Amino acid sequence: MLRRCASGFGAVALAGLQSDPVYGFADAEPAEGGVGDAGGRNAGHGPHHTPRAKNVIFLYMDGGPSQVDTFDPKPALTKYDGKSPGELFQVEPTQFDNVGKVLGSPWKFNQYGESGLPVSDLFPHVAQCADELAVIRSMTSEFPEHTFANYFLHTGSGLQGRPSMGAWTTYGLGSEARDLPGFVVINGGLIPPGGLDCFGSGFLPAAYQGSVFKPSGSGVANVERREASAERQREKLDLIGRLDSFAVERFGEHDAIESAIKNYELAYSMQAAVPEVMSIGDESAAVRTEYGMDAEFEPTRIYASQCLIARRMVERGVRFIELTCPDVAGDRWDQHNNLKKGHENNARAVDQPIAALLKDLRRRGLLDETLVVWAGEFGRTPFAQGKNGRDHNPFGFTVWMAGGGVKAGTVLGATDEWGYKAIENRFEMHDLHATILHLLGVDHTRSTYRFGGRDMRLTDVKGHVIKGVVA
Repeated sequence: MLRRCASGFGAVALAGLQSDPVYGFADAEPAEGGVGDAGGRNAGHGPHHTPRAKNVIFLYMDGGPSQVDTFDPKPALTKYDGKSPGELFQVEPTQFDNVGKVLGSPWKFNQYGESGLPVSDLFPHVAQCADELAVIRSMTSEFPEHTFANYFLHTGSGLQGRPSMGAWTTYGLGSEARDLPGFVVINGGLIPPGGLDCFGSGFLPAAYQGSVFKPSGSGVANVERREASAERQREKLDLIGRLDSFAVERFGEHDAIESAIKNYELAYSMQAAVPEVMSIGDESAAVRTEYGMDAEFEPTRIYASQCLIARRMVERGVRFIELTCPDVAGDRWDQHNNLKKGHENNARAVDQPIAALLKDLRRRGLLDETLVVWAGEFGRTPFAQGKNGRDHNPFGFTVWMAGGGVKAGTVLGATDEWGYKAIENRFEMHDLHATILHLLGVDHTRSTYRFGGRDMRLTDVKGHVIKGVVA
């Protein structure tokens, strides 16, 4: 009786869901190559377990912030400031072979929140959100150079041309946004060393690559139609679709054609969706002020727009959003000299907007289902490069996560007394990727794509979930 009843209205509802790629029913059996189709559907597996997060906002700190000047205080650096590091510990080869003296942090640390998390004076606003953060102080990278390290951070490989974690996420889970891309990069002005391949789809179908938005104006170029009417534009798209279909019938399925068809249709839908999501003027004056939209420092205003747009995209179901850094009229977080001014300018640009984003997500009930990740490609040395800078340090640095199922108000892992090398709970970039996917409900070992004769995955043949930061 129950089976027959369920075959009525329930079956009608199920039929509707089956045709909707949002729910992952379509093409449940992956086609050869491991993907449902190139037109935005997921890989066929969907979540492997109950997800803790639905969306990711990746706050990419371009250039490598100094862990010992932000979230990993080291009193020994102050005590031995000006001493020769080689007399105190083993110094590894550096990127620029210019080892100066031990350099104490120019900023003071204070403890914040019930957790007592130490945060430097660089981040007075983020410090107020200390109890939301899960700080990992023992991250490592395999590469000391920006381009390779950026590929490694974004794609899990130091080689160019691999799929980014945003592409892997949308490949595995699809997107709940019908009229916006599932993977968006909001570019504040600085594309990472390594270029757009940091956001690419690699060997995955091209439909999964990141779409780059600007944080002002229309967001993307040519978003408004040029035809006199919507009907004329629809006729053109239908003609293109028929021509592409002829090519498929004659030459067989091809990713470039399938992705182009999907992209045309997505662009058609975006004409209404993009202007709406970019209309941050609709936000209240209080919200805009909280984010820093009226700040005196222009990079703060730029990053405030990025964070506010990211929140609006999360509300509309965009699966993975990455924010790049604004140009602070100096260098990115890559202070080989003039550490104090450079880090202060970069922190001034992002501190208030990030704190406002965390508070706003919490206030709207979105933080528990949105995973926020803060990370650069590596850290900085505890000794100076020259007199007042720091060189690259891949041996131990800090990243943090918030929301989306993480254990808030915690610190995991440790570097040595100099903040130089990870000595407790040493983690690799593959572990960070595995943890991000795990919180999204994906088993990183089971989200694969057949390429080059083997099943490829974001974490290659490595990676373990960092259980200490999972609530």
